Amino acid sequence: MKGANHNSIKLGHVIKMSGLVAATAALLACQTNESSKEVISQEMQEQPVIFGFEGTSIPVEVKTANADVELVTDSVTEGNQALRVKFNSKQHEWTSIDFVPQTPWDWSDYDSFSIAFDIANQGQYSTQLFLNVFDKNGQVYTRSVNVPVGESKTYYSKLAGHDLGHPKNSADEKVELNLSSGLRSNPATWDTDDVQFIWMWGNKNLDTKGITKISLSVQYNLHDKEVTLDNIRLMPHPKMNPDYLENIVDKFGQPTRLEYEEKIHSEKELLAARDAELKRLKGGEQLSDRSKFSGWKNGPKLEATGYFRTEKVGDKWSLVDPEGYLYFTTGIDNIRMSNATTLTGYDFDQDAINRRTSNEVTPEDSQGLNPPPPHAIPTRHLVSETRANMFEWLPDYDHPLASSYGYRRAAHSGPLAKGEVFSFYMANLERKYGETTPYSYLEDWSKVTVDRMLSWGFTSFGNWVDPMYYDNDRIPYFANGWIIGDFKKVSSGNDFWGGLPDVFDPLFEKRAEITIKQVAKEVNGSPWCVGVFIDNEKSWGRPESKQSELGIVIHTLTRDGAESPTKNMFTEKMKAKYKQISKLNQAWNTNVASWDAFQKGQIDSKIDVNNKVQIADYEHLLFEYASEYFRIVDGMLNKYMPNHMYMGVRFADWGMPKPVVDAAAKYVDVVSFNLYKEGLTKNKWKFLEELDMPTVIGEFHMGTTASGFFHPGLVHAANQEDRARMYKDYMHSIIDNDYFIGAHWFQYLDSPITGRAYDGENYNVGFVSVTDIPYNAMVKAARELHEELYERRYGHLKQEDK
Repeated sequence: MKGANHNSIKLGHVIKMSGLVAATAALLACQTNESSKEVISQEMQEQPVIFGFEGTSIPVEVKTANADVELVTDSVTEGNQALRVKFNSKQHEWTSIDFVPQTPWDWSDYDSFSIAFDIANQGQYSTQLFLNVFDKNGQVYTRSVNVPVGESKTYYSKLAGHDLGHPKNSADEKVELNLSSGLRSNPATWDTDDVQFIWMWGNKNLDTKGITKISLSVQYNLHDKEVTLDNIRLMPHPKMNPDYLENIVDKFGQPTRLEYEEKIHSEKELLAARDAELKRLKGGEQLSDRSKFSGWKNGPKLEATGYFRTEKVGDKWSLVDPEGYLYFTTGIDNIRMSNATTLTGYDFDQDAINRRTSNEVTPEDSQGLNPPPPHAIPTRHLVSETRANMFEWLPDYDHPLASSYGYRRAAHSGPLAKGEVFSFYMANLERKYGETTPYSYLEDWSKVTVDRMLSWGFTSFGNWVDPMYYDNDRIPYFANGWIIGDFKKVSSGNDFWGGLPDVFDPLFEKRAEITIKQVAKEVNGSPWCVGVFIDNEKSWGRPESKQSELGIVIHTLTRDGAESPTKNMFTEKMKAKYKQISKLNQAWNTNVASWDAFQKGQIDSKIDVNNKVQIADYEHLLFEYASEYFRIVDGMLNKYMPNHMYMGVRFADWGMPKPVVDAAAKYVDVVSFNLYKEGLTKNKWKFLEELDMPTVIGEFHMGTTASGFFHPGLVHAANQEDRARMYKDYMHSIIDNDYFIGAHWFQYLDSPITGRAYDGENYNVGFVSVTDIPYNAMVKAARELHEELYERRYGHLKQEDK
């Protein structure tokens, strides 16, 4: 059987006609070792809802959106036919094939199984497929996988189970789907050549009694994609390896279960790699066409103000460097020790831990190590055996590398709300450079990092660079700050990173001033600072519907104005417009008793999507709320950092309602977005023509599991070479757009294999590995991209043009 896993039940060959047929399968070929032999239940031998594509026509349950399908005789794994799917991605930002039963599929009799597909890729490009499975209760989960160009393989996604049978775990943890391991995606739970779909988001535990749709989609791609599907089936789970999470990380913080090009096996290898790279870097030699501030030396020279600014040159927005040269920002985010730690499974008595205070200006996940106080060490105790057993090695507290231990007082998600953390990255820097005084190796690291940026052709650091780089005087950077504190909050109803500030609470403005004064102190008027980002990916509202997009208004209207300053503003605006509550009721089709009742939140604020007046009012209220946020931040930046640009709030592409973007445009110098897609697609960004503002991408990345990671990141590549190709394609889409003035890759170093302490992200998204070894394919791609950067962007301009 081509491309088939012999440890799977094969049913595709019994489907002879279009439509759904209940089938009887051959029993799974059991493992030869009697002690581990898996007995398949009678129920699992009779599996419904299988597509083998052996009929004379495509099954009626197959629906498409912006995709073409046909029956083919190549890339077949069972029977004589398979289904070719051509996703028309260049013309359409969302294209899918859906499997929709006439009545929901009932798979509730099966305790431990996956949905499995045999998939081949005959196209030119690797394809990231998003799998959405829906149940009758409206719940959905999303998983994703990269299908490389090549022959068919089996790809599976767990739907139920399976039981670990492991005595050291709690009852919930015995089922792997329920286990909170602290990793965004776990390792495979049994040995196989099959490929597991990567967990993304949604509800892991669907109601398998009523599955209403299975969808495979391609989203926001730059190229057309093409795959062949065959033998879609339910696959019973073989016996699980109970130790699948044990010893997954070696003493260097690397994955233990896979070899890859950049992997280090000894300290001798690490030092040899260090010496070879230092020789190649040549002290950080700049590309020949660069000005002092990494602008385009060969291009036209505009007005020099001594600081970075923006200007529209012809049809293209541009940054201008302090000397007047055209400047395009390409950089890497998160060049700091924050987010480099992982939870170890140990904790200390809380009486011995320093507590957070309301005066802090930096969130927990953006702080450094925060080592536990010496008097806390004797109280160290195990709190998660699952976490502790992931590591082949952790140092004792009397070991020289124990200085890489820290503490997290709060986590966003995962198995532990707090606890001890360790940074393998910092430990490896100490191994590479040695330590003469505490953390002295960071000085070596910082110099090498600047050398790398210049040698690789980057024109700046991105966001979240350690303030130690602010006076490097060799490469520009962006400063950043967070406005945190005990001010009141509002909610959009989907506050992924937490609630939003009530910007009409006077304490918010006070906290904004404290933060920006601190940023100004760190920057100290440096001309190397391009601009300042404040906050990040706030949950302004989601694009799925008007209800989710306008959630801040919907939820705040039901608040009592005595507790919500923003609600007070909403009441004032609507009283000023409508004067009489009866007129508001008529416009909104509501039944509010009085303005006093309105103020107290006695209103059904649910939006009527057919009521244009109500929608316009809600959008206006959201605009007023967002305008106050940006007005306050802009005012403080003008007061304390008048020579530096306000770079905005880095909207997540899932949280950029038009009223909020319009509010930002009133106050920021550059509008910023984080975009985790293959690149810019035409329709999504058409609004920039009307906005007509200089725009920057604050985050994007691609990752792969080919280097031993269990989760590649948000955008999936087949391997490091494919990742490098996708990086260049993304950047070309930015460089070729008239409104964008740059883009920053997230991030400098890979996430920990065992998940970063704050939220479990365990992504292969770094330009360098945990051992601080650059990925060769990525470095090569960066050099190639940057050597043509300015010619590609501004090559039509001559130096004599003014």
